[in-house]
Amino acid sequence: MKESALSVRFMPLLVLLALAAALGGCARQPTGKVMEVTAYCGCSLCCSWERGSWAWLKLDFWNRYVSAGADKGRPYTGYTASGTIPREPVPGLFSMDSLSHPWMIPVRTILFPWYLVPQDGTIAADIQYYPFGTRMYVPGYGWGTVEDRGGAITGPARIDIFYDSHEQALRWGRRTVSVTIEYR
Repeated sequence: MKESALSVRFMPLLVLLALAAALGGCARQPTGKVMEVTAYCGCSLCCSWERGSWAWLKLDFWNRYVSAGADKGRPYTGYTASGTIPREPVPGLFSMDSLSHPWMIPVRTILFPWYLVPQDGTIAADIQYYPFGTRMYVPGYGWGTVEDRGGAITGPARIDIFYDSHEQALRWGRRTVSVTIEYR
């Protein structure tokens, strides 16, 4: 009888300690910063690659080669600097997109079940200031993770966001927005 009275008495304290441990964590709080945000895609104009090599008189048109910079002439894989495939953010089923387009919920659930889980997009940043794995929220784009570093992306106030098409990247253009940063 005495043990159960003690456990009931200390139960709220244990719950509070568990809640503090779960919510406290060691991570830094998210910070906001005004940044210049540009967009890029995987096309030859944005990523400086060309089809075919002059060594093969451009007859190997199925291969892609870097056309500028220190890696000129090397094969272009399309992977980011951290070794991942770049992607746009996916909001997931429980998002504002589902609230604004509720008729798409059955279509997404049946035809595209991989869109049920949210995924971060790819962001290119100066890794001296934002290491790989840093999460950022860009208004108008969504959540993204730093997985790449661009040649012209220098300093703490510039990032590049990835889009699947060149038209979307041009539509974004260059904007100055307040970005929320979550460090690892």
